[in-house]
Amino acid sequence: MQNQTIIQYFHWYYNEEQKLWIKVASEAKHLKEIGITSVWLPPAYKASAGGYSVGYDTYDLFDLGEFDQKGSVETKYGSKDQYIKAIDALHDQGIQVLADVVFNHKAGGDELEKISVRTVNEDNRTEFTSDVFEIEAWTKFNFPGRQGKYSEFIWDHQCFSGVDWAEDLKETAIYSIQNFVGEGFEQVPSTELGNYDYLMFNDIDFRNRAVIDELKYWGEWIVDNTKIDGFRLDAVKHINPHFIIEWIDHLNTKYNRSFFVVAENWDVINTVEQEEYIQLTEGRTQIFDSLLHQNFFVASKEGNNFDLRTIFDNTLVQTTPELAVTFVDNHDSQPLQALEAYVDFWFRPIAYAIILLRLQGIPCLFFPDLYGGIYDDKNKDGEDTHIELAPLPEVEIMSKIRASLAYGEQRDYFDFGNCVGWTRAGDDEHENSGLAVILSNGDEGYKSMEIGNKFSGKTFIDALGHRDQEVVIDENGWAEFHCNAGSVSVWVLKSE
Repeated sequence: MQNQTIIQYFHWYYNEEQKLWIKVASEAKHLKEIGITSVWLPPAYKASAGGYSVGYDTYDLFDLGEFDQKGSVETKYGSKDQYIKAIDALHDQGIQVLADVVFNHKAGGDELEKISVRTVNEDNRTEFTSDVFEIEAWTKFNFPGRQGKYSEFIWDHQCFSGVDWAEDLKETAIYSIQNFVGEGFEQVPSTELGNYDYLMFNDIDFRNRAVIDELKYWGEWIVDNTKIDGFRLDAVKHINPHFIIEWIDHLNTKYNRSFFVVAENWDVINTVEQEEYIQLTEGRTQIFDSLLHQNFFVASKEGNNFDLRTIFDNTLVQTTPELAVTFVDNHDSQPLQALEAYVDFWFRPIAYAIILLRLQGIPCLFFPDLYGGIYDDKNKDGEDTHIELAPLPEVEIMSKIRASLAYGEQRDYFDFGNCVGWTRAGDDEHENSGLAVILSNGDEGYKSMEIGNKFSGKTFIDALGHRDQEVVIDENGWAEFHCNAGSVSVWVLKSE
């Protein structure tokens, strides 16, 4: 069985002339060739900024670039027809497709409503800071461009627990909506800021049964209409986990299958909240290992002061590897984003070797590391800025190696703070499988490692081309493997 590998097929600043849905369809064969088994596509539905939106300011889940709403018919990524053709093209290559789902909030309401609210302390959302008063807020969504096609459900203030803008007052605050399901915010997994139910825009209230039923219906609609294979769930730490459980179980039961679901539960402090979420949801979802990403970021900044033996400390891939989706960076951690923590370029090939060539975890590649990206705009201070994300040729090479050679028993050699390595012994199912990886964040490194006596007398070379010598495995299955300073080498069997 082939190793799983996901790619996040977008980034925050995607600005190529070719629409993303057309690009991914044209790249489907190439993605198959480099070992990709699943493609995570960005939010496909209309958001409040229309054709300019990355997609996380969700407006209409049923508009996949089909209706004239929010100033455009197509989304930033293309039309509904192009989206479905992209999925079909990936399926033709045996690649599964994950839809990005934002259930936490809606944005860009169509009509104002006069609603009763109380303000809350932004630093402690369990504390009210006012008595009840009325504001006008954009809480009614009737989707005039769609006119009831696919769903006649109208969202109003009873569907939301909070908003952050009072139109009549022209004031920003966190306003807790007083509605029929009760006062205050829902209980959610994160207790940060007292209660982290409210994140942004119009916060969806999952205490409203009609909301749950509508989102379950939408889940059926998106599967039936696009043949999607799984989901990436956005911001689950802000969402009632009982809804997530019910929604996943409903789809799995309806279609008599287990959809692949990976949840974003962002945490860079410790594994406690992620482990608690796994317990709450009884392991129904994979979890992005944001803690491993944080270790990569710190290691890239500290250079040879970072102890590579600790790279897996306090990570999900260490505690619960079967549910960990590992990654180097994503759209939230890239430059200029709120969670910016972009791993320095010198360390990125090292980090990719760690997620791609080991036994534990399912790796997720990031679009710019294969295709690059250039962004010219203004930063948060209004200053002109130029960002260039260079592609890393090592990533494609290592992705291919993962698919064909990264199998069998894993032996670790994490015995020196600036140079670590491991070997994979290979298996009978994958011809010529087996490899040795060695990496350094300091000086040129070397390490004697066992790969297995079935390779005795065989010659290994560095697949990344960083080292030009050849290594011959001794009669006991051992050899001395080398890597350059601040670099990684991946040693594989030399072709006959």
